[in-house]
Amino acid sequence: MAAETAPLLTTGGVDQRPRHVAIIMDGNGRWATERGWPRLVGHRRGAERVKQIVRACPDLGVNWLTVYAFSTENWKRTTEEVLGLMKIFRRYIQYEADGMAAEGVRLRFIGGRDRLDDKLRALMSSIEARTAGNTRLNLTVAINYGGRDELVRASARLAQKIARGEIEAPTEADLTACLDTADHPDPDLVIRTSGETRTSNFLPWQAAYAEYEFTPTLWPDFTPDHLAQILDRFGMRDRRFGGV
Repeated sequence: MAAETAPLLTTGGVDQRPRHVAIIMDGNGRWATERGWPRLVGHRRGAERVKQIVRACPDLGVNWLTVYAFSTENWKRTTEEVLGLMKIFRRYIQYEADGMAAEGVRLRFIGGRDRLDDKLRALMSSIEARTAGNTRLNLTVAINYGGRDELVRASARLAQKIARGEIEAPTEADLTACLDTADHPDPDLVIRTSGETRTSNFLPWQAAYAEYEFTPTLWPDFTPDHLAQILDRFGMRDRRFGGV
C-alpha cells in the first residue's frame, strides 16, 4: 500500500524540493522471479520504469536524476544476465535517443568504460554529444560504476595534476573536480527500492550529506506517484549540514 502523502515543508515560501535525486534501482530480478519469469524480464520492465520516472521528474521539480544501472560488482552475475543487461542498455540508448533529445533531457554516463563493448561505448558517446545542449533534465546513468573505483580513478587524476605542478596542496574541491560527476551538484536525496538498506558503493563521496529513503517497493513497481510521495516527505526533513 502506498504511503500517505505528507505535506510539503516550505521555508520562506520556497518548496524544499531536492534539486538532485539519485536512485539505486533495486529489485528487478526479484520482481520477475516472484512471478515465475526470467530475471531479464524484470530488467526490461525496470528499463520501462526509468522512462516513466524520467518524464515525471521535471514536473516534480527535479532537475538532476542519477540512476544506478550496473555496478562494478554486477559482473559477478551469470554471463547470460550480464549480456542481457548490456543488450538492454544498448536498446534503451538507441530507442530513447530521439525522445530524450525532443524532451530536453541531457544524458550522461558515469563509471569506467573500459570493460564495456565498443558498440555500447560508441552509443554512449553519441547520445552524450547529441543531448549536450539540453537543460530540462540532467539524467546520469551509472554503468560499470563503483564509488570506490571512482575514487581510485579520481585520486590518480589528482596525483597527475600534482605531479605536473598544477596543484600544490590538494583540497576536497580538487578531488571533487576529478570525479566522474565533476560538473554535477551533489545529490540531495538518495532512494533505494526493494527494501534493502545498503548504499552499495553508490556515490559515497557525493552523497556524504544526502538524505536517504529506503522503500520496500521493487523498482518495476516504483511509479511517479511513489516518487512524488517521497519528495513530499523530503520536505519535512531538517537538513543542518553539521550546524545547529
